[in-house]
Amino acid sequence: MSKSLVNFAPQKSYNMSNLEYKVDITWRDIAIRVLLVVVTAGIIVWFMPRDNTASFKIEKGTVWQYPDLTAPFDFPIYKSEDVVKAECDSVLRDYEPYYILHKEVGAQQTRKFLQDYVHGIPELQGDFRTIIVNQLNQVYERGIVDTKEPLGGDSDTIHKMRLVDGKTATSLSSREMFTPMQAYEQLFSHPLLAQHREALQELNLNEYIEPNLIFDRERSEASKRDLISSVPQASGMMQRGQKIIDRGVLIDEQKYLILDSFLKESERRHADSSELSTIMMGELLYVLLLISCFTIYLSLFRSDYFEKMRNVVMIYSLIVIFSILCSLMISHMLLHVFLIPFAMVPIFIRVFMDSRTAATAHAAMILICACILQHPLEFVAIELIAGWTAIYSLRDLSSRSQLFWTAAIVTLVSCLANLALDLIVVSDFASFDEREYYYLLVCGVLIFCTYPLLYIIEKAFGFTSDITLIELSDMNKELLRKMSEVAPGTFQHSIQVGNLAVEIARKIGAKPQLVRTGALYHDIGKTQNPIYFTENQSGGINPHDQLTYIESAGMIISHVTEGLKLADKYNLPDVIKSFIATHHGQGKAKFFYVKWKNDHPDEDVDELLFTYPGPNPFTKEQAILMMADSVEAASRSLPDYTEQSIRTLVNRIIDSQLADGFFRECPITFRDIQYAKTVLIEKLKTIHHTRVSYPELKN
Repeated sequence: MSKSLVNFAPQKSYNMSNLEYKVDITWRDIAIRVLLVVVTAGIIVWFMPRDNTASFKIEKGTVWQYPDLTAPFDFPIYKSEDVVKAECDSVLRDYEPYYILHKEVGAQQTRKFLQDYVHGIPELQGDFRTIIVNQLNQVYERGIVDTKEPLGGDSDTIHKMRLVDGKTATSLSSREMFTPMQAYEQLFSHPLLAQHREALQELNLNEYIEPNLIFDRERSEASKRDLISSVPQASGMMQRGQKIIDRGVLIDEQKYLILDSFLKESERRHADSSELSTIMMGELLYVLLLISCFTIYLSLFRSDYFEKMRNVVMIYSLIVIFSILCSLMISHMLLHVFLIPFAMVPIFIRVFMDSRTAATAHAAMILICACILQHPLEFVAIELIAGWTAIYSLRDLSSRSQLFWTAAIVTLVSCLANLALDLIVVSDFASFDEREYYYLLVCGVLIFCTYPLLYIIEKAFGFTSDITLIELSDMNKELLRKMSEVAPGTFQHSIQVGNLAVEIARKIGAKPQLVRTGALYHDIGKTQNPIYFTENQSGGINPHDQLTYIESAGMIISHVTEGLKLADKYNLPDVIKSFIATHHGQGKAKFFYVKWKNDHPDEDVDELLFTYPGPNPFTKEQAILMMADSVEAASRSLPDYTEQSIRTLVNRIIDSQLADGFFRECPITFRDIQYAKTVLIEKLKTIHHTRVSYPELKN
């Protein structure tokens, strides 16, 4: 027997009468749970989006369909690209590219000309050589621009340039400079040279024209950057806490600029590696807190789940899987998170465990996913309501069709919750985002997939759902039909035991469907040798008369081992096998044991020959079945069915089981046992009530 308390100190013992039980959490248990929390949180955080930037889409002329947006930090309102480009073009009109003056170029080319024509110019009389040298000097003095390098902008808009001569830079008009072509034409501006142009063209005078103004790319680019940087990128500032836009408001030019600026600033901020580390630390701390709180809840109120790790593995796996799905959808901007059927998680946990754990796990999962989203309030509200609706609609799961009704109800309630939130923030129905309702409808269709997934989870984690138990309770099942044919007395006994056990289970808060199904199968081993059991005997023939007491005890005890063999053959769930193994616990076949002891008072006997293999019951449902089975069987031997005889029988049998320690390992209380006695007494009184004799008609 155990109490519903958890003790973090090493192994405290509690005694009630002659019953001793322990509730303890060892350091090993604590280490395992801490490791479970860390691993779960680590996996979830690993898949979370790292940038956490805004993920909404904006378009001018449309209505803002997202929740109200408030500036989470100060950010500038950036100008549009067209405005910035126009302002940049405006300031670039004052752009002056830099050119470096190389004075030696002119001197070199002049000397080269004199050397080439040291004896004068052939075919021409006069001092043409001196005239040409003077013209070259004039051209180089004004400067020849290097046209192989671009001017650094639109040449039509560049009116000035910077001439760098040593450490000074002088601003000059671009019209004062020559291009190589213009310099060549300038040579023939002299009247005398112009008259003899055709003859002079044979001299290839363009070979003596080299640019002496070389483009300074570095200084020019720096000058251009300075001009562009002087153009302000922002037209204003948004202060932290200032409302950016309300839901349902039309996105005009100004709102578009503000929203676009918010997106740009968010991306800029989250591009910083140090900020990414901070985000990851915050996510890890947040998830650790939620998973730790959930684990503490399990330790305090559902510590029995840790006894079978499959329970814990299923719960934490579901939380991890759906959190990862949410992270991937947000990271890749795939449609909408409303498409993820989060309500599946509480449905699975409710079906295989309990409602309170389902609600707590669902809340933890939704809060984890909420930190991934930019606007979590709407998501949290809708998904929590959907999860709670799923749990309440499955309060008494008795057929698979309930899962379909649950999916329909969850979809309807989700849409109503979304409608309520829309009505709060949007006054115009035309401003509603109908896409969200389509996503919720698709999500409802996906929740229908709970039906086939239940079977997969049952097999993967070894659970048995109420639906499976109901299917096993079908009297047309081969094993039950066989029992009704070859062992009709045992079959009727099993049905009666099931009815009694269900009433007890409902009274003390156990699982009625589980104990009913367990009752139907607990005696299936008797189908192997039905005639050896009193309820199947007729005509006064008793085969035990031909056996020794030890042989008879072995035959009676064998119905447990034979039942387990049949359970394996017909692939019955482990939870049903446990009813077969524990319905007699480690008790004795007392009828034959007492008979042997009375006939051999002075002899010792190996008591194991008269003892069932067990084990004793270790769940509340198994204890209920043991009580109902023993009382129902014994009640058939009562000579008369008065309230006193029934009460005496029930108290004697159950008190004997209690004294023998059959309930020491299961979580049933004295109060539960007292309720069980009361139910059995009342039900047996009803079953065995005295009928009224109908009078005969007199002539």
